[in-house]
Amino acid sequence: MAGDDSDEPESDAEPAPDAEPALDALLDAYALKDERRTGWQLRGVDAPESVAAHAWGVAYLVLTLGDRFRGDLPGVDLDRALRLAVVHDVAEAETGDIATRADSTAESVDPDAKEDAERAAMADLAGPLPDRVRDAWEAYEARESPEAVLVKECDLLDVCLQAVRYERGDRYDPADGDPDAFREYDDLDEFFATTEPRLRTATGRELFDRLRERYRAARDGS
Repeated sequence: MAGDDSDEPESDAEPAPDAEPALDALLDAYALKDERRTGWQLRGVDAPESVAAHAWGVAYLVLTLGDRFRGDLPGVDLDRALRLAVVHDVAEAETGDIATRADSTAESVDPDAKEDAERAAMADLAGPLPDRVRDAWEAYEARESPEAVLVKECDLLDVCLQAVRYERGDRYDPADGDPDAFREYDDLDEFFATTEPRLRTATGRELFDRLRERYRAARDGS
């Protein structure tokens, strides 16, 4: 019969969920674009990068340097690592950026409290989103997969690259920063001091050494 669509196959697709909670979560996560990296602020860096800019740097390092780590991390999946890199600091959209310090006079952070705060933030930020968002963040935090180790190495190396950029550009003045923040380190030396002991691969340490040489050359004007 004309107009009778009773023979049409029924769709198995589920109704699309309400987009409003997902949009709310995305708007909250976009605060990462304005969240400045605390360590650079403490040092008086002029217009320091945001956490989102740092996350882009980490992802770019995974993409461009990831193959170099295959000897240390056999079987590493760079596409999966990129997913981890994109989300690795998303929780800081709510918690803010807490700087890792080598200076013994700096105020210490309770790691358990930090982890609890970030986990609670991810429950809010990733709750309405696909499971792959929370799963990627959890995988990074666990540091058990080669992809998570690679992303952490790139996270640390990104700081060194940025320090070289700021040093070459004469982008900081300690007088503009927190006068009590850097008591044991001059210039941007502390950023290398916090990075070196946390690297886990031979490739990461080799790249670190090369970047430290470039930083020292820029710092010393050689």
